[in-house]
Amino acid sequence: MAAQSLLSEPVLGWSIFTFILLVILAFCWVYIRKFQSRQESEVISTITAICALAIALITSALLPVDIFLVSFMKYPNGTYKEWAASNETRGQIEDTVLYGYYTLYSIILFCVFLWIPFVYFYYEERDDDNVNKCSQVKNALKYTVGFVIVCMVLLLIGAFVPLEAPPSQNSTQWEKVQYLFEELGSSHGLPALSFSISSLTLIGMLAVITYTAYGMSVLPLNLIKGTRSVVYERLENTEDIDDVEHQIEKLKSQCKDGRPLSSRDRNNLQELEGKLLVLRRRGRHLEFAEGNCCTKVGSALRPLKILLGIFFIAVALLFIVALFISNLDKALHSAGISSGFIIFGTNLTNPLNELLLALQPVFPLDYILITVITMYFVLTSMAGIRNMGIWFFWIRLYKIRPKRTRPQALLFLCMILLLIVLHTSYMIYSLAPQYVMYGSQKYLVQSQMVPAGLTSGNGTFGTARICDADAPQDQCTVTRSYVFLHKFWFFSTMYYFGNWAFIVAFLIGLVVSCCRGKKSVIEGEVEADDSDISDDEYVH
Repeated sequence: MAAQSLLSEPVLGWSIFTFILLVILAFCWVYIRKFQSRQESEVISTITAICALAIALITSALLPVDIFLVSFMKYPNGTYKEWAASNETRGQIEDTVLYGYYTLYSIILFCVFLWIPFVYFYYEERDDDNVNKCSQVKNALKYTVGFVIVCMVLLLIGAFVPLEAPPSQNSTQWEKVQYLFEELGSSHGLPALSFSISSLTLIGMLAVITYTAYGMSVLPLNLIKGTRSVVYERLENTEDIDDVEHQIEKLKSQCKDGRPLSSRDRNNLQELEGKLLVLRRRGRHLEFAEGNCCTKVGSALRPLKILLGIFFIAVALLFIVALFISNLDKALHSAGISSGFIIFGTNLTNPLNELLLALQPVFPLDYILITVITMYFVLTSMAGIRNMGIWFFWIRLYKIRPKRTRPQALLFLCMILLLIVLHTSYMIYSLAPQYVMYGSQKYLVQSQMVPAGLTSGNGTFGTARICDADAPQDQCTVTRSYVFLHKFWFFSTMYYFGNWAFIVAFLIGLVVSCCRGKKSVIEGEVEADDSDISDDEYVH
């Protein structure tokens, strides 16, 4: 019976993960095909983008499985199930999850430092007049070597960097932190990979602050505000075309007698002709949007969009409140910067953490919620990138637009999402630290009880408590995700300050999104600085 349970419980968790994997692959294919340019599509870049996006989503889906497996080792009364009573059995299950993280994180390193750069530079070389495939591969490999060298340096630093943390005046809290570092440092092969992943996670933190924070504000508000009327936009665009044509005719009339235009008038004429081309393209897109069935369906679903937007903004505010409370808890009760602001359990009431713990008795509501939270971060990140485009400081490199996104932009998009997903695990830990660390595990606390009416003799009884820092080491199993997150204290310190920056960025994005009016029904489809050769295939 115990052997049967040993097979059934982990198999259930991995079966759910397999189902999610299939859903992810289907979603990635549809998503990439939706945004892929019809003129510039290429098989290699398409496959690379789909696989990279799938790896990002699969990695994010592993966190709920990790929490599920450590939670299912125990009964609700705090005792281990028969199949998990042995330390060896629990170790095997933990190693399985750990190997899953090893595999996925290694694939992420391969994608970020080798595969995606190679495909990107290979496609960049294709834009040149050189059609020699061997030269394309050679030049792409030459540029990719730089990324490989960076990866090797990070792995070497991670393998030899000292894990001893600096001394602290808070001895009680520091003893716990020091024990954690020593425990994590004993893991085989972990330091090098963990340091490399933590370095990428730090870059992912910047992407989360830039894109996810903005996406969490702009996505719900766009749903609530909706889009402008396509009929009104067409009328306004027609008036703009007439106005520009009148200005052009007025300038051209000045040179009918053979006199040349001044340099200023020539520049104005050139600008007006460019503006006229954009307005005519915009008119074609608006005409297409007005007759598109998707626009009509969107109008019919307007009430549902408003409700969905209200729900999303409520979830975003819940996340911000939970993140603020978690950071405040770390500021008040941790050992400070020298320990990476690490705390064990929660000292302040965290609404999201309490909600997850309250849903534990009703399986599988807590796992569904943690999965929804994970996917919410990914989807809002996609929305942020979709609305902002891909920027390098103040320079916009690429736009993300349906059916018109260049292959290089899709590769950038997938790389950014890979980095964001790495930081998402720490964000979720910050939102619900106790739950992410222990899941729904409980442990037994033995208490003495003296029978009523007797002066001698006593009995013992056990009380089930939720796992926290006070639990015995052999009674609660820490998730493997937590192991990866807190390998190096200095990264944890930077993540902590990154959470404060995320809160500020969200509030700024919320104010900006509220001040903006309704977006156009063809938002982002037609812009003056478009570098594409033509967009006629989008309309036709």
